[in-house]
Amino acid sequence: MSTPASIDFGGLDDEVILLGRPADAPVAKRDTTAPAARTWRCIESGVMPKPDDLIVDIASLVESGRSNQMSLTVVTGGAVITGRLAPEAVWRERVSEVLTDSAQLGDFSAVFKTPAKRDGPPTHLHFHVARILQGTVGIPETGGMYRIAIEDVTAWTVGDFRYSDH
Repeated sequence: MSTPASIDFGGLDDEVILLGRPADAPVAKRDTTAPAARTWRCIESGVMPKPDDLIVDIASLVESGRSNQMSLTVVTGGAVITGRLAPEAVWRERVSEVLTDSAQLGDFSAVFKTPAKRDGPPTHLHFHVARILQGTVGIPETGGMYRIAIEDVTAWTVGDFRYSDH
C-alpha cells in the first residue's frame, strides 16, 4: 500500500498524481525539459484507512498467547489464504527452525530469531498450517507459513477451508 502509483493523464494538462507516497519519498518535481505551458500538481494520499478493529482484536488475542487454535480465512491482493493464526514469536521461531535445517538458507534463520520490535496493536497476521486456495486445491498441500499485513486484508471469515475427496 505504500508503493507510489503515478498516473499520467496525457492531454489533461499533463498532470501527474502520486497516490500513497511514503512520507520519506521525494515529491515529484516539475520536468524542466517540458514546455513551460504544462502544469504539475501533486496529490498525496494519507495513510490507508484504519484496519478493521475486529480483526485487530483477534490478532491481539492470538498475540497474547492465549490460543494458537484460531482458524481464519482472508482475502489479500486477490488471493484467498486459509489457515491457523500463531503468535508472531511462535511463527518466527518455526520459520527460523525451517531455515536452520536448510543448507542453503541457514544463515537467514538468525533474522527470525530476533524478537519483534512493536509498540501498539498487531500490524500483521501470522499464519501457520496455511494454504493459498487455488481452484479445488490448497497450495501447499501440507500448509505453509504466511505473514500478512492486516491493512492489506480486504475480506475475512472465521474458520478455514478444507478439501475432501468425498
